[in-house]
Amino acid sequence: MTLFRSRVGRFLIASLITVVSYTVFTGPSFAADIYIAPDGNDRNPGSRERPLATLEAARNKVRGMRGAVTVFLRKGTYMLSKPLVFGPEDSRSDGQTLTFKSYPGEKVTISGAAVVAVKWQEYKGNVKKAAITGDYIFDQLFIAKKKLHMARYPNFDPAASHFGGYSADVLSAAKINSWKKPEGAFIHAMHKHEWGDYHYRVTGKSTDTTLALEGGYQNNRQMGMHDKYRFIENVLEELDAPDEWYYDAGSRTLYAYAPDAPVVLTPQIRHLFEFRGSAEKPVRNIHIEGLELTHTLRTFMETREPLLRSDWAIYRGGAVILEGTENCAIRKCHFNATGGNGVFFSNYNRGGEVSGCHFDETGASAVCFVGDPAAVRSPSFEYNQSVPYDRMDKTPGPKTTNYPAQCRVYDNLMHGLGRVEKQIAGVEISMSMDITVSHNTIYNIPRAGINVSEGTWGGHVIEFNDVFDTVLETGDHGSFNSWGRDRFWHPVREKMDSLAAAHPELILLDAGKAIIIRNNRFRCDHGWDIDLDDGSSNYHIYNNLCLNGGLKLREGFQRVVENNIMVNNSFHPHVWFAQSGDVFRKNIVTKPYAPIRVNEWGKEVDYNLFPDEQALEKARQSGTDAHSLAGDPMFEDAAKGDYRVKPGSPALKIGFVNFPMDQFGVVSPELKSLAAHVPSPVIKNVADGKTASETAWLGGKLRNVSGLGDRSAYGLPDEKGVVVEAAPENSILARAGMKPGDVIRVLNHRDIANVTELMDVFQEINWMGEGEVAFFRNQAMQKLKVSFK
Repeated sequence: MTLFRSRVGRFLIASLITVVSYTVFTGPSFAADIYIAPDGNDRNPGSRERPLATLEAARNKVRGMRGAVTVFLRKGTYMLSKPLVFGPEDSRSDGQTLTFKSYPGEKVTISGAAVVAVKWQEYKGNVKKAAITGDYIFDQLFIAKKKLHMARYPNFDPAASHFGGYSADVLSAAKINSWKKPEGAFIHAMHKHEWGDYHYRVTGKSTDTTLALEGGYQNNRQMGMHDKYRFIENVLEELDAPDEWYYDAGSRTLYAYAPDAPVVLTPQIRHLFEFRGSAEKPVRNIHIEGLELTHTLRTFMETREPLLRSDWAIYRGGAVILEGTENCAIRKCHFNATGGNGVFFSNYNRGGEVSGCHFDETGASAVCFVGDPAAVRSPSFEYNQSVPYDRMDKTPGPKTTNYPAQCRVYDNLMHGLGRVEKQIAGVEISMSMDITVSHNTIYNIPRAGINVSEGTWGGHVIEFNDVFDTVLETGDHGSFNSWGRDRFWHPVREKMDSLAAAHPELILLDAGKAIIIRNNRFRCDHGWDIDLDDGSSNYHIYNNLCLNGGLKLREGFQRVVENNIMVNNSFHPHVWFAQSGDVFRKNIVTKPYAPIRVNEWGKEVDYNLFPDEQALEKARQSGTDAHSLAGDPMFEDAAKGDYRVKPGSPALKIGFVNFPMDQFGVVSPELKSLAAHVPSPVIKNVADGKTASETAWLGGKLRNVSGLGDRSAYGLPDEKGVVVEAAPENSILARAGMKPGDVIRVLNHRDIANVTELMDVFQEINWMGEGEVAFFRNQAMQKLKVSFK
């Protein structure tokens, strides 16, 4: 009996081992690693010895497998003719993550380009041509790893301040007349006020000296092209410089200046990876790791969707697009010369992550979070739009769950962004909630490093980032920028004042959760270090080192700014609301405050450290800073970037607390070794205390436009004009229709740069007592026929 039981036991154990072995090693739920290689075969099993050839085959094979699966890509370049799409059928249960990653120690490139063989023939001088067989998109051209330039005017100049070269005569009659066949060319231009950019496709000639254009929808504040900052590309007659090229689609002929390779690469697709799910059926637990992603099409002509009332329009796509996902991640990837955005989180996403990545030379933004406008209650889509109070949905928060939330962007290096589009950011956040942006290094970009487009719906944490060399090709912006043109917003300030006063409950209907900005280092030499513009509300800003541009709070509510350091600059409060609830305390400023049209100074402005007694006294004349002090903050070692204050500093007496100076930016050793370092500012003698002088005129007061603060406050394209400081009710100035805050730019068809020019022109019309004035009011140019009698 015992022997029988032993034999039965051994038989059962052996049977069990056989069953387990079949399940683990041969069954359909086998959870081993999968391999693919450029020289693999999709009929192979996907083992290390017999790898698959394509990512698509690996994705399909994994669908029948349980457990955590890693798809290893062996070294080489994988050319995709269409994006790899993950749908709900690819979702993985918690603990059974699917990861596509490079094999350890091997470089893997995912390219959206086609390899085109070319046989060069002589054409003219250094320019050669090649007949192209097959249907290809020629949007960008790469020879080896070098990206060439479309034939352009003016020629590319890396030292140029805008677009790599610009010229005011791009649309001159003479230039247009010199082009025989400009169809398919592109005009790229800055916004007239430098608030981003515009792009147009040339569809032909209207006359010999005018072009027919389509486009110009890429900016949500329509004001037209800049007069100077513009260029044209994709014109055969402009093929006159090394590394330029042109493709004639009609004759299928490729032209290039001194090409030196038998093959070229030309991108064919906009996206490399697509995650396509929904809130009801999400794509879950899929990761992309350790890949170089490159060669995607430019998308500037697809950038047309307005982002509520911000200045932005957007294209919902990128080298990687995620829509309808949960717990999906992009890690340790190199986004190299992508034509548009890097990573785009569209609509419903939860628990998404971008970490350890390097974004370099992207056409647009690095990482975008953009929700569904249908999730916004009573949305408006342009600066001048508003929803009447009696038709407004007054329920707080979002209407649906179709937006990104609980996502993070951590330890990423972002630089050389916006090589095509200029209304971009390192990280863009719109119609999202609870996004964490932490330990990123962002620099060398045309606009903001981090941008929050509106107050919907807050909860973001912006911390330990290193952001510098920003706003390089645009204006009136900051290293961090935000808008808050939410439900309470109205383009006419007087109406918005009365609406907010009568219905303060509207203020935080959208910005319901505080946005935290802490422990960052910002430096902007062409704007503000921190710029809270147009209605930005519900912020807590503390422990930030601002190295040049200072901090601006334009009209908004419920902002607490404390324990920050502003080197070579100060606090810029602009056009505040009554009862704003704003707090500015325990900060170190190194210049006098620079207020513009602030009549009521919020909840508390006190316990701050000023550079000298004159700056402090000037603040106290406005009724602030009763307990503030003045004096040398006694920085530990400013030359080496250590702005902690020493024992005995007067800053400690007003409650300032030191915070770490060595935790900004990326943390991974590899990215640290690649990142540039923020330039240390030279501490300036900033105790000037000077303001623009005032001039009495027609019973009111005028002053010259002065500095970037005025340009931002009044929405000006430059720093020219005359500000109406006061226009009492019975004054001639008021009877003429002028109001405080108007900025006079033109009088009787003569441009007005300053008070002196205004007086000179006025003398010419004084005897008639009437004329025409053009001026900015509510950030828009207006005209009046006026009487000065």
